[in-house]
Order: sequence, then C-alpha cells, then structure tokens
Amino acid sequence: MAESSINRNTYLSKNVGSFEDVMEIRGKRYRKVEDLRYGTNPHQPAAYYKPEGLPCTIGDMQILKTGKSGLSQTNLEDISYALNIVKYFDRPACAVMKHVNPSGAAVQRGEETICDVYKKARDCDGRAAFGSVIAFNVELDTQTAKEIMTTFVECVVAPSFDEYALSVFNDSEKYKLNKQIRIIKCGKLTDIPRYVGESSDAHNTVKVLADGSIVIAAPLLTHLKSVADLKPAAAESKNLGTVVSTVKPKPGQMEDLLAAWYINLSVRSNGVVIMKNGQTLAVGTGEQDRVGAVEQAVWKYNNKYQGNENIKDAVMASDGFFPFPDAVEVAAEAGVSAMISPPGSIKDAEVIQRANELGVALVHAPERCFSHH
Repeated sequence: MAESSINRNTYLSKNVGSFEDVMEIRGKRYRKVEDLRYGTNPHQPAAYYKPEGLPCTIGDMQILKTGKSGLSQTNLEDISYALNIVKYFDRPACAVMKHVNPSGAAVQRGEETICDVYKKARDCDGRAAFGSVIAFNVELDTQTAKEIMTTFVECVVAPSFDEYALSVFNDSEKYKLNKQIRIIKCGKLTDIPRYVGESSDAHNTVKVLADGSIVIAAPLLTHLKSVADLKPAAAESKNLGTVVSTVKPKPGQMEDLLAAWYINLSVRSNGVVIMKNGQTLAVGTGEQDRVGAVEQAVWKYNNKYQGNENIKDAVMASDGFFPFPDAVEVAAEAGVSAMISPPGSIKDAEVIQRANELGVALVHAPERCFSHH
C-alpha cells in the first residue's frame, strides 16, 4: 500500500498542473471546480469542471463533510449515475451505486419511510453496497442517517439534510467505521433532463477514443413518462402472422415495470433489472449476451439478495430486445411474470408467443436503452 501511495503522489505532482483553470471544449467554456483525488485509478490524475453560466446539479454541489481526501473520478461518476436514477421519481427514491452500476435501487411504496426505501435499495446486494455511493431525491432524515452509518459508505448525496442527520454523519466517535464518509448536497434534480426533447447541447455526452478522437452524442433519455405509455408487445412474422401479448400485468406491476426501465437507463449493457414492490431484487449488468444478463440477475437474487420479497411475480426490464425466447424462459422459470423490453428482433413474434405460453406479460418500450459507460 505504501508503494502505491508514493507512486500515485509522485505522478500527480508531475501531471496535475496540466489541468488549466478554464478550458474551452466544443466552443463552450468550462471552469475547474477542483483537482480530483485521482481519476479512475490512483495513477491517473484528473480534474473536475463545470460549464460556465449554467446551473449544475452536480457541478454546483456542496461538500458538507469531506473524507480523508477529496473525491475521485469514480466517486463523481457514481454520484452522476445515482442521481440519474432518482431524478425520475416523484416519491422518495434511493440508488446505491458501485463502480458505475447500481447494486440496488428502490422507490417508496405505500407508507414506507425514507429509511425503509434506503434499506430496500441496500439489501438488494448488501455485499456490493460496501463502500458505495448513495443518492436520494428528497431531504435525508436522522433515522436514515443512523442506518447508513451501520455499514461502510463512501459518499451520500441528497438535495438537503436535516440538521440532526448532519450531526449523525459528523459523530466520528460513535460511528468510527464511517468517520471518513463524504456528505454532499446536490443542486436541483429538475435541472437534469429526463425525457426525450428536454435536453440541450450542454447535456451531450463526449466519449474520448483511444487515439484522442471523440464521439459526441445526445444524452440517453426516454420517451416513457408514465404507465399510460406502456403498451402490450406486438409483432408480425411470416409464419405466425400478428402476435400480441395477451397476458395483462398484475396490480402494481405497471409501476414496477416503469421504475425498472428508469433504473435500467443507468445500468451498463447488456443489462436487466428485476424488481418488485418498488425494490430491485437483482441487477444483471455488463454481460455480452442477453440471456447471460438474466442468468446473472437470477443468480444474484438466489445468492446475494437480503430483502424480504419473493421473486414470484416480480417484473424485469431489459435494455435491449430479446433475440430469442431463452432469456424470457430463464426469467419466467425464476418467477418473473411481467417484462419490458424494446422490440427489434426478427424473432419478436416468437418471443411474444412464448411469453404468452408462459403466462408472462410483455410490454414493448419505444426505444433501446443501452448504456456503454
């Protein structure tokens, strides 16, 4: 560990000065907020910028409590993707982020407290939640702060914190495990676009390729604004003719289908999200094949899930189409009975027919939501 620290500090001292206070990118001025602890890895120097003259939910955030050292690029990316999830919900929501993927996410159902919502998100994968970044879309209260401090957490971000919650986070004698926790107040979540048509050039994404070339793209947003936008899957084929999903989602599943879709926007593809009663039961992410993502999620539920929900009659969101019925079969065998995915496979009709045979409701989304971050 000592050698790694020396190498990192030496490298940063030689290179961090190359990050100017003001930079111009694509004709827009960006001002440096701060030099970062490091980039993705300790030997990579990095700095953090915000566009000048614009309100920034993350760029204007306030560090209410700092840890032993500042933020890293990974911290910022986790904060960004976590807020990108909770921005979609009008009810209290929480996302637990680890290495730029949600280990769990949850939204309030019924009379649940904010603390209940947090525990649902954490307990989807408590092992992965160790050292995570946690984001909320509402003011954080004392009860939730105390629960957060029972396990190791890197950062907590929310629009506001009550004063007693802040005193909990600052009680390093009582909560020694988390004495270095970072507490961050973000800006308005409504400043982050949610739906197609709401973004401007300022929200475009920039991907730098290995040779320094760049790809500029519009942000990943969705057309789905409410459960009214969810329609039964339908497709045609020469052999089967027109095939329509004939199984209706059960009560509560439409809300979970929409929530799972919103969460899946911030899951690295190939990705699937299994959800029930406002809680992710498992997240399958980063697989090279669709059925592999489903198999991974089912395995996580069976081996890592720590909550109280049974997977029977859960829902699942898939960020890409099902090229074959196999992914639907794996999920249905596990207990999933409603799914949302985009169309696009030449076997869409066969997939819908198989879902009907298995008693699975299938909804088609109007777009793919691959995220190759």
